[in-house]
Amino acid sequence: MNKLFYPRLAVINIKKNSKTYIPFMITCICTIMMFYIMYDISINKGIEKMSGAQSLKAILYLGTIVIGIFSAIFLFYTNSFLIKRRKKEMGLYNVLGLEKKHIAKILFFEAVFTSTISLVTGIALGIILNKLMFLLLLKMLRFKVTLGFSISMPAIIKTLIVFCSIFFVTLLFNLFQIKILKPIELLKGSQHGEKEPKTKMIMTIIGVITLGTGYIMALTIKSPLAALSMFFIAVILVMVGTYTLFTAGSIAVLKLLRKQKNFYYKTDHFISVSGMMYRMKQNAVGLANICILSTAVLVMLSTTASLYVGMEDAVRMHYPRNIIINASDINKQGVEKLEVLLNRELKNSNTDIKNKFYYSENGFAAVKKDGKLFMADKTADDLKLSMVELIPISDYNRLSGRNVAIADDEAIVFCKDKTFHSDKITINNKSFKVAERLDKPLLGLENEMEDIVDTYVLFVNDINTFKNDKKFKYTVAFDIDDSKQKSISICDNLNKIFGENNIKVRVENAAVGREGFLSAYGGLFFLGIFLGALFLMATVLIIYYKQISEGYEDKGRFEIMQKVGMDKNEIRKTIRSQVLMVFFLPLAFTVIHIVFAFPMITKMMALLGLRNIHLFMLATLMTILVFAVIYAVVFSLTARVYYKIVNEL
Repeated sequence: MNKLFYPRLAVINIKKNSKTYIPFMITCICTIMMFYIMYDISINKGIEKMSGAQSLKAILYLGTIVIGIFSAIFLFYTNSFLIKRRKKEMGLYNVLGLEKKHIAKILFFEAVFTSTISLVTGIALGIILNKLMFLLLLKMLRFKVTLGFSISMPAIIKTLIVFCSIFFVTLLFNLFQIKILKPIELLKGSQHGEKEPKTKMIMTIIGVITLGTGYIMALTIKSPLAALSMFFIAVILVMVGTYTLFTAGSIAVLKLLRKQKNFYYKTDHFISVSGMMYRMKQNAVGLANICILSTAVLVMLSTTASLYVGMEDAVRMHYPRNIIINASDINKQGVEKLEVLLNRELKNSNTDIKNKFYYSENGFAAVKKDGKLFMADKTADDLKLSMVELIPISDYNRLSGRNVAIADDEAIVFCKDKTFHSDKITINNKSFKVAERLDKPLLGLENEMEDIVDTYVLFVNDINTFKNDKKFKYTVAFDIDDSKQKSISICDNLNKIFGENNIKVRVENAAVGREGFLSAYGGLFFLGIFLGALFLMATVLIIYYKQISEGYEDKGRFEIMQKVGMDKNEIRKTIRSQVLMVFFLPLAFTVIHIVFAFPMITKMMALLGLRNIHLFMLATLMTILVFAVIYAVVFSLTARVYYKIVNEL
């Protein structure tokens, strides 16, 4: 036999099955390109020049891992669809005289051709677009760097290793499928329908319980720390509930509709309901996948976009002034020495300051029990901790511009704990009468922890009530009108001076801190765009393959319907009813998931410094709207393929 027989036959098969192979190859090319770009940027030496380089590189490398794992799972999933469509063709080859080893050779050459084209094209596009994506990242990070065009051999080698391994495993799977099936099974491989499934009430109940539990967790969790720890549990519960309800719950609903005679015994409803029920088990997995992927796209894009746009709020919360000096363990003499050194440096550098504020505090973690607060030890559960901050009443008067006098057993209190309504607050069995309760923190004393754990700020006469060493935390902050470079220089000098005088402080600069925030949030937004695009592409491909699968399976049924008297208009109406009912169900569930997840995600965003709920809500709504439009457009385009297949009557 001619040595070129198998390669030629492989090429013919790819061309003949272009409707399924071309989308698959495009997906392979895009995932390879994304993997190459993300990995190359994560190892780019230009990133090391940025502030917050380590966190940015960690984020990008994590994105590389996610893309690699997702690509392996998704390409294997789509390959299983391809091999199912090809089983009849392989069976025909077997009947015509080709042995399974010959069919294996054909599949081998098909895999070689498709993987080679995908790898070469994907890596080439990755090399071409890599510079553009890196410049986009630099633009988002507001960082200027001059880097020439380059080809990264480590990224090429890494990409080849990962995707050659994926293609090799899928080829082994395909060969195994051919080996274990008999010719008659191969001939009917793509025609195996689903028997009418039984109503699985237990699975339906499990789906309702798991989905409901996930929703309840999202709605009832109060603490951001608890939300972070329980988020993945809630996600798993919602995923399990989604799959079980699409699989078993949908069947229960369809059978319930079938019992409604006024609804069921109409031409379009009869055919749509019976048709979906007949294959709902295999439909359910694909629809649930679309729902989960769509939810992932929306959550990823809305959260990362909100963080990036709302970054300035987080920066201002963390840095209320340009320069902040924190001494965490200092006494009164140390404060006096710190102020002397600070004023000397400001004078020597000819620096004018403004908006200065300073205060002392003693803070500690506490545990609430029976309405009282107790200083926490190392064994305390982190999720049940509260924070207590004691600030001198003299600092309160200076910062607020008031002149309030209180007794030693009195305190002015600020806290966001809505359950606290008592006229006294007890800490370690020492009670303070609430002389006044503030409804908002003093300017400059906003604390990032207030939205994360219950924080009680007490303005008292003696902040060392619960400590005997007379040490406390001291904070001084101020603004300067000078350039960023001078601001950084002053901070460096202060760190050096304080270190030489054995004063343990941390001097922070808002300009440097902003760059760190920008690296982290910009990196997350960049990663969100990449992964969002990847998941969206996967969603589109699943919808496309689902439309093709539905088309070929429905074609035979509608041919029979036309022969028994249905005209083409009735068939088209039935098709439209079924397609709309099936493919817009995941979108509806996606929106429901987002609505219930919103409170939990909002609390998690507080951990990252985003407190602007209105911004996050707007970003979520805009993301849903844009995604819905894209979903409708993709559905419309792929539905044409479905209609074309079915209408070939």
